[in-house]
Amino acid sequence: MASQPATLLIVDDDPQVRKLLETLLQHEGYLTLSAGSGEEALQSVAKQPPDLILLDVMMSGMDGYEVASRLKGDETTAGIPIIMLSALSESSARVSGLETGAEEFISKPVERVELWLRVRNLLRLKARGDLAGNAPALAPGKPV
Repeated sequence: MASQPATLLIVDDDPQVRKLLETLLQHEGYLTLSAGSGEEALQSVAKQPPDLILLDVMMSGMDGYEVASRLKGDETTAGIPIIMLSALSESSARVSGLETGAEEFISKPVERVELWLRVRNLLRLKARGDLAGNAPALAPGKPV
């Protein structure tokens, strides 16, 4: 029986970045949702929890660190893998993202192959139950 494609939530306050990420990920067979702010992301997750979240660090209002902390601090959303995205090159930005509970960190500009591989690998780990919250993940559009 074929499984449903994984749903990914893209959170970035730059609409062009969101559109680019949506295009890249939809091309790989994923379903995408998007949010333009941290507050919007939390509302979206409450309505329809995604299989994985791509989360920009620097946003006006609630930044990505705060969003990740809130999601990882709630047992109903703690098992959703988070990939932090940032144009910040300092290692302290990556460390802060990982400290908030993000599983991965990708620097902007995002390279298509790196993005796809990190998403695929995190979804594989989630499906095997190797990430917190042993809920099964949906498979991407292609066999993994």
